[in-house]
Amino acid sequence: MNEKILLTPNDILEKDFKIDARGYRPQEVDKFLDVIIKDYTEFINIIRRYDSEFKNLEAENIKLKNELRNLKSNLDIANTNKGVTNVDILRRISELEKIVYGE
Repeated sequence: MNEKILLTPNDILEKDFKIDARGYRPQEVDKFLDVIIKDYTEFINIIRRYDSEFKNLEAENIKLKNELRNLKSNLDIANTNKGVTNVDILRRISELEKIVYGE
């Protein structure tokens, strides 16, 4: 879990208090500790869910960044070919054929 969290639900459950003549009622302490244990357990479950969701979002973020990078690359390629028409391509082919075939 996390090093900053000192107690687990089991630590709370297993805690024994010394009882003296003017101490608290053990039943009240036990009930309150039961509530704390439920909260701790729920907190741990919430943290695990968020951690799992965070990892999924992080993976999706990486995937989307890669997709964006690819799209930008494709856009750059498209922009370098901007203004080139089929007529321009046919002219270039014709010029290359003249050079190759010597016409």
